[in-house]
Amino acid sequence: MIEVRNLCKNFTTAGGELSVLHELNLTVADGERIAVVGRSGAGKTTLMHILGGIDRPSSGQVLFDGEDVFSLQGARLDAFRNRQIGFIFQFHQLLPEFTALENVMMPLLIGRVERKEAVAAATALLSEVGLAQRLDHKPGALSGGEQQRVAIARALIRQPRLLLADEPTGNLDSGTSDEIMVLLDRLHQDRGLTMVIVTHNEGLAACLDRTLRMRDGLLAGHAQNTLSAQ
Repeated sequence: MIEVRNLCKNFTTAGGELSVLHELNLTVADGERIAVVGRSGAGKTTLMHILGGIDRPSSGQVLFDGEDVFSLQGARLDAFRNRQIGFIFQFHQLLPEFTALENVMMPLLIGRVERKEAVAAATALLSEVGLAQRLDHKPGALSGGEQQRVAIARALIRQPRLLLADEPTGNLDSGTSDEIMVLLDRLHQDRGLTMVIVTHNEGLAACLDRTLRMRDGLLAGHAQNTLSAQ
């Protein structure tokens, strides 16, 4: 599904050129769940942003079903990202003035889906993640775990094939983290999602199919996770 070829990313800083990713090569199979772990500054989030088309590489390619993502420009790249990729962020990035239902509906409304259809789809998805009774609550009235469930529902509302998550359990207590891990596993089984999850949570990483360890912008090794194999 995804093939990364000779991926490099550099940033220009006041101190000169900073190289963040170095000649990365990676293949992600359709339906595979991959954890990306490593210390802060290793390049994990930069890699995720490039996989999701949010940021462009300095050189190299990201192929999605054989198509070079960065051969697309402007509206075509936006349309690809909106159709194919869902994002979950560590800090939820929910709009505080809108309810849970409105936050989840938003990508559909932006995509010009009829409001009635958007309400029905968002209601069903929020029910699927266990928030049927919290539709009209704004983020400030929700717990951290509930906010993350809203963020997961929003990421899935357009039925993407690839789910990218940046520290989805990073700000949650251990019990709530376990609940989110179980939810992600169920969504994978029900929807056949391909997942790339950046995490410091070794327990979450061990529940996925494969762990990639990043160090100084390089992939330090590929490990098949025995928990998933069982």
